[in-house]
Amino acid sequence: MTKDAKHYCRNTDFMWYIYILECSDQTLYTGITTDLNRRLEEHNTSILGAKYTKGRRPVKMVYSSELPNKSEAQKEEYRIRKLSKKDKINFIGKSR
Repeated sequence: MTKDAKHYCRNTDFMWYIYILECSDQTLYTGITTDLNRRLEEHNTSILGAKYTKGRRPVKMVYSSELPNKSEAQKEEYRIRKLSKKDKINFIGKSR
């Protein structure tokens, strides 16, 4: 593996995204990914979707935001997950 390939494998050459899904039962799910379209497809159709969303399909993406790295995405995911549902809905509304 070349030095450049090792650098790329550390996830520093692409953006990370935080996203919020609305499930069919109106609950909200928060996650992070490097590919929003792939991840939404996984949540809706694949065994690779989160256990939480598998029984709540279909899901739709109601919020996403780009972050510079995985660490920042994880911090934002943690912050959003701690919010109440009401606060998450307000957060989503303000972001539109």
